[in-house]
Amino acid sequence: MTDLHDLSAAEAARRIRAGSLSPVDLVTACLAQIERTEASVKAWVHLDGQAALRTAQERESEARAGRFLGALHGVPVALKDIFDAAGLPTRAGAAAFAHRQPSVDAASVARLRGQGAVILGKVTTTTFAFLDPSPTRNPWNLEHTPGGSSSGPAAAVAARMVPLALGSQTVGSVLRPAAYCGVVGLKPTHGRISTAGVVPLAWSLDHVGVFCRTVEDAALALGLLAGHDPADPLSSAAPVEDYLAALPSAVPPRLGLVRSLLERATPATAQHLEAAVRAFREAGAMVLDATLPASFARIHEVGQTVVRAEAAAFHAATFATHAEEYPPKIREAIGLGGAIRAVDYLAAQAARRRFREEMAPIAARYDALLTPTAGAPAPRGLESTGDPYFCAPWSFAGMPSLALPSGLAPDGLPLSLQLVGGALGEARLLAAAAWCEQVLAFREAPRA
Repeated sequence: MTDLHDLSAAEAARRIRAGSLSPVDLVTACLAQIERTEASVKAWVHLDGQAALRTAQERESEARAGRFLGALHGVPVALKDIFDAAGLPTRAGAAAFAHRQPSVDAASVARLRGQGAVILGKVTTTTFAFLDPSPTRNPWNLEHTPGGSSSGPAAAVAARMVPLALGSQTVGSVLRPAAYCGVVGLKPTHGRISTAGVVPLAWSLDHVGVFCRTVEDAALALGLLAGHDPADPLSSAAPVEDYLAALPSAVPPRLGLVRSLLERATPATAQHLEAAVRAFREAGAMVLDATLPASFARIHEVGQTVVRAEAAAFHAATFATHAEEYPPKIREAIGLGGAIRAVDYLAAQAARRRFREEMAPIAARYDALLTPTAGAPAPRGLESTGDPYFCAPWSFAGMPSLALPSGLAPDGLPLSLQLVGGALGEARLLAAAAWCEQVLAFREAPRA
């Protein structure tokens, strides 16, 4: 029998609605797993266990009366500590000068609460969601990084502390930690989920994303979180599709293998991807080579220009008085960003838009593009959060992408494939990812 803390978010929600699972028992099981693993993994910055149990008791009483707030009724969730949640501090992984006590939920947190989710508390982020590492360790091997900046959400879901967590990605901060920690990570189209109430790094690139156990969980969460929000000026007004309804399709997908990127991966990672491609073809998928446009050559450079300039703009007032309290990597980025000329920032934005426009017809030819999520498994040591190279282009283009656990390396660390879709093409992307998930049949968990 599956332990309660091992349940996926979707399966837990089904059992609660069917009356075969108590929200109190589920939250209690997650808290017990946190008790067992937190001392080594170090994922949490504010665990609100007693409040979570009180909320779970309310959800249980409502369920017994046949009243369900929504599709996550009674399901526990963790929040990266840049998301505002009423009653919980927002620290952004920074020193005391940056701490706040919000009285209003971030838009995404409010949607989760409205669907009956139980907020367990806040998990770690790198400082201001940049590159300076957090204390969190990888549950698969405590001597390796969990990735960043969403280190806590990835590690907490991987260690079975919680089935679902919110994170953010500006460059590679959802998919890379999801890959390193062996869980599903979804970053939808830019603007698909509101960023209102989330501490920004670079607003024109910031995406709210989710960490979970299965593609079904990702589809469930996206359907609840997506939608226009007037409080977010970059929020998309495009209609929200029924992402769960897209998943049952048995039709093998058409995948575009971005083979030119494999030279950036280790030989073992490239061989793993090629083995997955063979398995997909044998199961009926059409896998063709996809060619990137010429504008790809500068996408990393121009994306970093935007990140630095916007980070410098957001932090300008605070940085003027607290510069020495910023850790070195974010301090350097803000310093570089402050020296970027307006004409160069605008040129970078134009180059980024050109890449997005040139990618649109390429992505439309496939149900998903296929690349590694990271060039290698999680690197040893906690001084770095890893290389976001494979995730960055799709963040800079605002295209949806998903990290799918795909196997284990010889050293026992997880491997991951990245599936990328066209803008606002999450339903098609999720359907392809669910099909690939069935073929790969990865069900391993860490022993932390």
